[in-house]
Amino acid sequence: MPELRFEKATLTYPGNDRPAVDALDLLVKDGEFLVLVGPSGCGKTTALRMLAGLEEVDSGRIYIGERDVTDLPPKARNIAMVFQNYALYPHMTVAQNMGFALRIAHMPKEEIAQRVERAAEMLDLTEYLKRRPAALSGGQRQRVAMGRAIVREPQAFLMDEPLSNLDAKLRVQTRTQIAELQHRLGITTLYVTHDQVEAMTMGDRVAVLRDGILQQVDTPQEIYTAPVNTFVAGFVGSPPMNLLRLSIGTDRRLLLGKTSIRVPPSIEKAAEFAELHSIIVGIRPERWRPCGMEEGLNIRVLVVEELGSDSYIHGTAELEGETVPIIVRHGDGPIPMKGATISLIPLQDELHFFSATTGERL
Repeated sequence: MPELRFEKATLTYPGNDRPAVDALDLLVKDGEFLVLVGPSGCGKTTALRMLAGLEEVDSGRIYIGERDVTDLPPKARNIAMVFQNYALYPHMTVAQNMGFALRIAHMPKEEIAQRVERAAEMLDLTEYLKRRPAALSGGQRQRVAMGRAIVREPQAFLMDEPLSNLDAKLRVQTRTQIAELQHRLGITTLYVTHDQVEAMTMGDRVAVLRDGILQQVDTPQEIYTAPVNTFVAGFVGSPPMNLLRLSIGTDRRLLLGKTSIRVPPSIEKAAEFAELHSIIVGIRPERWRPCGMEEGLNIRVLVVEELGSDSYIHGTAELEGETVPIIVRHGDGPIPMKGATISLIPLQDELHFFSATTGERL
């Protein structure tokens, strides 16, 4: 299967001063499942539509394999899209919906039937081929939309938030099925979502977009453990990372409550560090441990979110004259009551340090 490649691809909608997608450089490798994630309005769906040929590129180029498709119409790109609203014809059966694009292409009936049957078997849809969409569940309709894409045997799949209309339980089940199916077929796939949990659980790699600008592309684990800036750090993770601004003391240490934090030597020696007066310290909710009230950061408990296997404490702490929100994953022991005060120390080997000026990782 071919690679998908954006080279400085830019698009600005009429009437807007800022590009919806700004000089995007992105490579989706052969057979890869790459997830493009970001908040609503960040340009991720626009990027997908640019690749599909549904939006014209203002500058830059787009390639499918070695072929420059920047100026080609959608039908000449040999890609298949899966949308969030399924886009099924209500008056057609499942089999007719899945084979519709092949009929339009005047493919022989026998071959259409064979392709539809093979796709239906992959997706556990064989017994539903004679039903109409109204007789199917949301998850089954989404599988029909997947089947319609599969039968075309495209060079690439483009998926635009395909699970957003499903309930939470079905979303978990279907994302597993989509990821497994993609790896079995080996078709290069660009998948767009605003849900970072989807991104982290499905993608071979994840690309994070903000205001049309690519922030970071890497494996889910690397993005979680080494975010390149405070935006990625705060966006990726559920609940998100705690980002706390701390002043640099005269001894070049940081004070978090009653805990002294030493900046790693590699950061302290950097030229940028000498110009900083404060640093943003990132602490994941699971990277705290309890301590005595005279040792750590005192946190007032506002609410405890109990999720079965995990519990999260949402509270506030006083830091340098300001009240800041704190999220902590609760470990062993009794769950604190609302209004209680607890004291915690971060695991210092697992802290993240960012410039308070630029937000970039130090």
